[in-house]
Amino acid sequence: MTRFSLSQTTVVRGVALLLVLGLLAPSAVSALTYDPGEETSLEQGTVTSPANGSTVISTQGYTFQGNTNPKKPARLISVGPRGDLKWTHDDKVDGSAWFFDVDPLPNGNLLVSSPRAGDTLVFELNPGTQQRVWEKRFNMTDTHDVAYIGENRIAIANMREWNESADVSDDRIVVYNRSTDEITWEWYFKNHFPASTDGGYNDDWSHVNDVDPVGENRLLLSPRNFDQAIVVDMQSKEIVERLGSDDEYDVMREQHNPDWLVSENGTPTILVADSGNNRIVEYAKENGEWVRTWEVGTGSLNWPRDADRLPNGNTLVTDTLNHRVMEITPTGEVVWEYYATWGPYDAERIGTGPESSGPTIRDLNASGTYAITGSANLTAGGGGGVGFAGRIRATFAGTALEGPMTEFATRWAHVTPWLRPVWMSGWDFVWAIGAGLVGLLWAGSELIVRRDRIAGGAKRLVS
Repeated sequence: MTRFSLSQTTVVRGVALLLVLGLLAPSAVSALTYDPGEETSLEQGTVTSPANGSTVISTQGYTFQGNTNPKKPARLISVGPRGDLKWTHDDKVDGSAWFFDVDPLPNGNLLVSSPRAGDTLVFELNPGTQQRVWEKRFNMTDTHDVAYIGENRIAIANMREWNESADVSDDRIVVYNRSTDEITWEWYFKNHFPASTDGGYNDDWSHVNDVDPVGENRLLLSPRNFDQAIVVDMQSKEIVERLGSDDEYDVMREQHNPDWLVSENGTPTILVADSGNNRIVEYAKENGEWVRTWEVGTGSLNWPRDADRLPNGNTLVTDTLNHRVMEITPTGEVVWEYYATWGPYDAERIGTGPESSGPTIRDLNASGTYAITGSANLTAGGGGGVGFAGRIRATFAGTALEGPMTEFATRWAHVTPWLRPVWMSGWDFVWAIGAGLVGLLWAGSELIVRRDRIAGGAKRLVS
């Protein structure tokens, strides 16, 4: 066994210390020079065409164990046609809150889904008075989406409904009737999908993040972890339409908020935020097969989670981890943009309904693949180079490791923004993790050296 002398050990320790300090230096400088006043929190981006009405945005925020990080707040925001802030709603009643779905109701109020303290609070908010008209607390851990389906009924996407005693997922869709205060309809994913889907039952099996009414007695659902959007007939309880399949990432990957459209000639169409692939896509059904007709934003969006087609043919996009909402033309040009930290989830243009209300891409004669152009690229929205994830993708492109390294880069880009302190850049975070790894290696080496010295001393005592 190779043994280091005392002088050699001292040199190694010095090198390790310098390496750790060097790797931590960028984040230390960022911490010392960080000015919260310069951080884009709520700010107008590109506005070349005023919006046709106000836009309401829900920001998820970052909440851990019931405490919301004040620098990563959850709130509702109303923004005027020219990007002027109208109001914010920061509700901390019953503990810190996430905000997910926000839908305009026919009476002008807003239907809100807000998980808090292990339950989900669904309420109707009067935007003028900022008061709840009514509220209902459900024993549901983390509800991302609810939808008003008429006659005082609300459909609820009940995810993370784990049955521990039976070791099975009870993820479901329910309809709650406010008039009778009862759940009047239920639909369970386990009755329609093999138990092996998404690797088998777990406590977040389907991660169903969207439920929307589609015509009479049909619901469009988005089981995110199954990489597909489905339409369920409420009477037969059968799946009557399906786009995508489990782990078929070329079609969709961990999508959010699909919208159902019908073209002028009656062609079924789905517009969806393809979150895991960092793009917005649209599919039309032809001769029994779904065909991709539109793709926008690949390479510039980061975990988009909503896309609504507006009556003017533009699309309102929620680009979550770039902390912005954009209205883009069919060819990807930004004409309206607003930066809304932390983590916008849903955006609705008031006066256009709770979901898409515009034409299909084919009706606009704009099928194709487009980049997003014209963004202001403010601080909250990035614009600071390709970053660590982009560098990983570029480095391993075309090599035998392209697949696993691209997967790693995608996960890194989607997870680390929630963990990284606001004063750290993406590269600062990388160097800090490197310092931690070097520190662990150093500590392990010290333990080995000390163990050898103790063992050597014991041998000398015995002899």
